[in-house]
Amino acid sequence: MFFVYILKCKDKTLYTGITTDLKRRIFEHNSSSLGAKYTRARRPVKLVWSKKFKTRSLACKTEWKIKQMKRGEKMKLIKTIK
Repeated sequence: MFFVYILKCKDKTLYTGITTDLKRRIFEHNSSSLGAKYTRARRPVKLVWSKKFKTRSLACKTEWKIKQMKRGEKMKLIKTIK
């Protein structure tokens, strides 16, 4: 399984990523040098959206689509699960 996720950083910016282990990856973003360079400078981060995919291909396509969205569109997506 693959997860696409959106994190909200301390400075209120959004970060989108992909992983096979969501819990581990969020820990890395918050506590490890393995977290993305972008999030290491903006800790702590909070998971605000995620979706599970069966294939890496589908997850990558979704990640790319989200990364192309404007902030307002991402905020609407995040609100769909609350």
